[in-house]
Amino acid sequence: MAKPRLERIGRGQHPLVTIDDFLGRTADLVAIAKSIGPYPKANKTFYPGVRRMISEGDGAAARYVEWAMQTAAPYIWGAFDVRNFSLTAASFSIVSTQPSDLLPVQRGAHFDSPDPDNIALLHYLSVPPGTGTGFFRHRATGIERIDEQNLARYVAHAQAEAMRLTPDSGYIQGSDERFEMYHSVEAVPDRIIFYQGSLLHSGLIPPGMPLDSDPSAGRLTANFFVHLDR
Repeated sequence: MAKPRLERIGRGQHPLVTIDDFLGRTADLVAIAKSIGPYPKANKTFYPGVRRMISEGDGAAARYVEWAMQTAAPYIWGAFDVRNFSLTAASFSIVSTQPSDLLPVQRGAHFDSPDPDNIALLHYLSVPPGTGTGFFRHRATGIERIDEQNLARYVAHAQAEAMRLTPDSGYIQGSDERFEMYHSVEAVPDRIIFYQGSLLHSGLIPPGMPLDSDPSAGRLTANFFVHLDR
């Protein structure tokens, strides 16, 4: 049975939904993810690995997306005070980029969109121990959530800071000189989290984690983006 929890995190008291035992069929979902592999590199985004977008013609994977959205809907409505939303993207994703190969923008916290009604849903499927998702406050500006008003200021600071990164700086592990991690969620199979994509966040990828692009061996997640219809 699904076990939901709503928290308010950070100085901005941003809603974060965590649901354990979300669908109850993790092994089946990993098998579905594997059946539509291998995945291409996520070249059109800054995701540090491979990603397979899921479309309506993808059979069992498409049915999984529909099931996940139907199950998530009441919790989205309750946490974000809406009665409708639309799915904008769904994918299976695997972190597979070596730390030494990361771009500067991949070596810290990021945001998906400055739109406050863009909501990310992250379903952990096959996850090595010690990984998770962190939420961050930018030290120089105090920003936790990007919006149209603070976007330019944040980007200017972030670009200048990225220029000072050393070649051996890999995945962000927690608080550092640029970001303070004020909240984190452990990656647990069949746990799903919902949060605003405008929050500064990052996957927490520990040293030595397998960076394998095989869905049954690497850090496999399902990533959904929905837009709230106000």
